[in-house]
Amino acid sequence: MSLKDQITEDMKTAMRAKDSERLGTIRLLLAALKQKEVDERVLLDDTAVVAIVDKLIKQRKDSIEAFQKAERKDLADKEAAELVVLQAYLPARLSAEEVTAAVKAIVTELGASGPGDMGKVMGAVKAKLAGKADMGQVSAAVKAALAG
Repeated sequence: MSLKDQITEDMKTAMRAKDSERLGTIRLLLAALKQKEVDERVLLDDTAVVAIVDKLIKQRKDSIEAFQKAERKDLADKEAAELVVLQAYLPARLSAEEVTAAVKAIVTELGASGPGDMGKVMGAVKAKLAGKADMGQVSAAVKAALAG
């Protein structure tokens, strides 16, 4: 079963259970997936679905931070609840050590030597680690690998 099919089944389960918070979050996710399919006229595979989920998670984290600064605990809590639902659709994340090791292997493989090769390395790393690691953490690991 594809990830998109799993999300649809989870929506049906949430409807039957009358879990309105979970249902609302899943509907937001399905709307984002449908929008991407309509805009680009493609059928999404699991990798594309994970990329969209990752994007939605980043938006939720940014929103939580903004709501906390504005002292809107009620809205921050709502975003945090959505974040938990969305994280269930991501594959297991790599640890910091695994990310660093993968980045070093790619840097060696590409023969990258300095900060000027950052774009080339990030392109390869994104292709290999998409959805498996936080891209902020990956970027820091690439900068460290190219600096030293």
